[in-house]
Amino acid sequence: MTLSNRSNLLITSLLLLGCSHVKPIATGDEKHEVKFEEVVILGDLELEKLNDEELFAGGTSFFASEDYAQAARYFGRLADFHPNSIHRRAALYNAGLALEKLKLWEEAHQRFQELADAARGTGDSLDAAFRVAETLYHQQRFDEAVVVLRVIGGREDLPINKRMEARVQQGICELESGQSDVAEMTLRKVMSTWQDLKDKDLVDEYFPAQAQFFMGEIYRLHYEAVTLDADKTSDQLAKDVEYKAELLLSAQGHYLRAIRIGNGYWATAAGAQIGGLYENLYEHMMNAPAPSELSKDEGAIYSQELRKKIRILITKAITVYERTLEAAERIGASSPFVERTRDSLKRMKDMLLADAKAEEETPPPSNVPHG
Repeated sequence: MTLSNRSNLLITSLLLLGCSHVKPIATGDEKHEVKFEEVVILGDLELEKLNDEELFAGGTSFFASEDYAQAARYFGRLADFHPNSIHRRAALYNAGLALEKLKLWEEAHQRFQELADAARGTGDSLDAAFRVAETLYHQQRFDEAVVVLRVIGGREDLPINKRMEARVQQGICELESGQSDVAEMTLRKVMSTWQDLKDKDLVDEYFPAQAQFFMGEIYRLHYEAVTLDADKTSDQLAKDVEYKAELLLSAQGHYLRAIRIGNGYWATAAGAQIGGLYENLYEHMMNAPAPSELSKDEGAIYSQELRKKIRILITKAITVYERTLEAAERIGASSPFVERTRDSLKRMKDMLLADAKAEEETPPPSNVPHG
């Protein structure tokens, strides 16, 4: 068995005859060379004495104690050296899970691939197919993941929950591969299917909430692609700001729909992203210079008016962050988004105080002279 994390896996490689040994044999005046071929034995001497039952028990114990390197070692040994064991399929799957925990995505992919059957599989074969797509995603092999997920999502023999899970993941992989328009179509179909369901309890709320969240991500990326160029005229710059604001509102709309679905994880994530949008727009407007066509005094007036709008953005971001944290505390949600939101809230409050102080210290602009 070969694993990347060799320091944790005590794999022993014994080279019995490291090079071709040559022994001359004298027969009269002639010398004949007898060459022995190189022999390499690969194995794990410590585990070699264990049978499949012992390996499976050991792997299960190590996995439960979160020693994933040892779990992968034991399950991998069983899978590789006990092909007829009743535990082999479970060992393959569990070895893949342990390797995922170690972020050894290619090694995990190889374990899952042996079990996976995206077109016809059920049970562990279907679960392994999902894991194959997951490991491909983490290797940024998005197009390959899409192929697997499209097959699963198109299977009419599967429950709607499994098909929707596959289609949402397909849309995410399409987005990650840079195909935002294709991803949007995929995710919109998911939401349309979910909304048409008479019994929405057939689908875990996690998946439609995830779909709405990534619809928001699509528009957030469009929003971030719009730059504010001070070399443009004030009218052109105003149009760019308006378009950027429209994209922000579109993204916010999808995030709010994700929140309304009620899944704790994606509601918290969506709240954090909404606050982040206002924070990002604040930074854009703060750092964007006044249009070059304005005079010094006109630029000062422009900056003063801009500060008023910026203060509104800061206030909105604070409100969203506070509501997100309240909701997370109410449902007991814990995720990286919660900590990020807490940090962002503090930063926005600090910015609001700093902005108020700066306004107090800034002298009012002089009147613009008339010709």
